[in-house]
Amino acid sequence: MPVDAKLQAILDAGKALGRKPVELQTPAEARAERAEMVAQFVPMPEYAGVRVEDRAILAADGAGEREIAFRVYRPATGDGPWPVVVFFHGGGWVVCTLDTHDPYCRALATEAGVMVVSVDYRLAPEHKFPAGVEDCFAATEWVLAHSGELGADGSRVFVGGDSAGGTMAAVVALLLRDKGVTGLAGQILIYPVTAHYDPPTASYLEMAEGYGLTRKGMMWFWDHYLKDKSEAADFRAAPLLAASLHGLPRAFVVTAEYDVLRDEGLAYGKRLGEAGVDLTQVFAEGMNHGFACSMNEFPFLAQAKDLLRKVAKWIAAG
Repeated sequence: MPVDAKLQAILDAGKALGRKPVELQTPAEARAERAEMVAQFVPMPEYAGVRVEDRAILAADGAGEREIAFRVYRPATGDGPWPVVVFFHGGGWVVCTLDTHDPYCRALATEAGVMVVSVDYRLAPEHKFPAGVEDCFAATEWVLAHSGELGADGSRVFVGGDSAGGTMAAVVALLLRDKGVTGLAGQILIYPVTAHYDPPTASYLEMAEGYGLTRKGMMWFWDHYLKDKSEAADFRAAPLLAASLHGLPRAFVVTAEYDVLRDEGLAYGKRLGEAGVDLTQVFAEGMNHGFACSMNEFPFLAQAKDLLRKVAKWIAAG
């Protein structure tokens, strides 16, 4: 179907601003642009009551200890224990922050009646692959081990994310399975990155320009994220390359019609289904990459609110 009319108006308004495309910006410029969006965002009153707490943990690896910050969202009423979604924001592993996805996390906590733990993982190019993955994995392990301390239901811990955050969620689910951890209740993958841009899929070519995220933009993100192209063969960067998807928890996979990442998301969903994973797939007709969580799209699109409520029902059913 054609691009949704309301979405097209949003895209046209963004184009009228005359900003440089992301591939012509520095990471600092791209981050500043998103910070400006955060500063201009008008809070949604229906989610104002969500209780928010900033916390941090210490994680250790061969390089020593590091601090991982995260933001906890609790529903406006009740004392739990709640199901918990460990959430990883999108932004191509380079841009976006806890703040850019704060509105979505408040909405998810409210609509689904869950605790959301939004993880401030390390970003490229200052911290190349696999630094961000390591943070997301460490944070999820901590939540699984400390759910009672948080007021969460330890038997109902989910991972989720949009775009690059969807990649992180898929990879964390794989890593937990490989470690023999069986406590993960599910994975929410919203238009995830599952493969490198080379070779391009049909959607990379068909949706290369004009729909928000572009082919050149994705190339910019990938090139900042990896130290070199050889790392694109690592399933922790491109989970579609994982040897097996058997034994993974139930999955909710979202793809959008006008998204360069559409085909790789569909391919990952197909592999999950073939592996016997309990799979729910949502194909968003007329929508683009970013419609579900982006501050300049999801508050204004009925399709985004509808998807949010589908996620809520899926969580409740698990």
